[in-house]
Amino acid sequence: MSSLCPYYGRCGACAYINMEYQEQLEKKQRYVQSLFGGLKAEPAIGMENPLHYRHKVYATFGYDEHRHLIAGMYEEESHRLVMVQDCLIQSETANRILGSIVRIAGSMHIEPYQEDFSRGVLRHAYIRVSRKSGKALVVLVIGSRELPGSRVLIHRIMEENPEIDSVVLNWNNHHTSMILGSREKVLTGKGAVEDEIDGLTFRISSRSFYQVNPAQTEKLYQKALQMAELKENEKVLDACCGIGTISLLAAGHAAEVTGVEIVPAAVEDARENARRNGISNVRFICQDAEEYMLTCHEHFDTVFLDPPRAGFSKEFLDALARIRPKRIIYIACDPATQARDTKYLRTRNYLVQEIQPVDMFPFTKHVESIVKLEHTNKESLVAKKKKQ
Repeated sequence: MSSLCPYYGRCGACAYINMEYQEQLEKKQRYVQSLFGGLKAEPAIGMENPLHYRHKVYATFGYDEHRHLIAGMYEEESHRLVMVQDCLIQSETANRILGSIVRIAGSMHIEPYQEDFSRGVLRHAYIRVSRKSGKALVVLVIGSRELPGSRVLIHRIMEENPEIDSVVLNWNNHHTSMILGSREKVLTGKGAVEDEIDGLTFRISSRSFYQVNPAQTEKLYQKALQMAELKENEKVLDACCGIGTISLLAAGHAAEVTGVEIVPAAVEDARENARRNGISNVRFICQDAEEYMLTCHEHFDTVFLDPPRAGFSKEFLDALARIRPKRIIYIACDPATQARDTKYLRTRNYLVQEIQPVDMFPFTKHVESIVKLEHTNKESLVAKKKKQ
């Protein structure tokens, strides 16, 4: 069977590459619905053009069989590197920049880092492209003490790719699956790139979380805010707020917003984003969301949740239920953990009002999901549960 992608069956990323897009959306809707015990999931929100949507790209460096420098991703369930050129789901700008890095670094005989032997130089490349401006942030991750010929390398890469606005050098020589190490240095530019959602500008640095699909991110957050039905006198909590995207978008519809995030660089970006957008009714706290919730004595009318794939602990959910927000808007990149957490919240007087899949990752098995929960008293809870 011929495939739209020449790497199909090797890199393993796009399991649905040969499936009609509408069929993908229907399959993802059925998957999300299957997780929620008979509750209805709305049709998945898809893309008009589902190609080249990834504006955040990671690649690992290595050698091919001829000892030529390559960059790509590991083959599914293996440690074999697959060189992927002109990936159909990655930004075309990012594809071109990555190709330049490989070709120029290869011509300069800069070696890839080999983790098993703790030697070599180039380990990973991370490229973030702004949907709004087309500008790019490039992070080169090395396993060595220095990047030989760095000035020449960066000059040549930027000369070929004028979209590059900033280059960061990051050090990571640990035996880890983490891409970025703890130490980095801005080689040129501001060490960040800017993007825009609903008229607000967001600064994205190398360590900050920002969705990989900016076109669908706008739809995701618009839908989440619509589901929240915020009022001008309400207080809002945004747990796991990242660079403050949801917090700042919600601030225009509420009296006061608190964003909590554990990554210091992301909190710095969030505060800077508030300043740049002239938003004063929001505050950002650098703390683990669970720790914050366990000691929280404030009341919030609406709580937005957007956790990592692992979801939340029962301790966090108990603490959340204790402060009794009227509404919980739970955004998840893993609907399975979202369903687990939602099931627990339903035992704490919360009812599921809406389940909305959003296709952030066309051609892959993955799907984002938003769930709206509302607090109810025990009497109406019994009646409504019978209907559910």
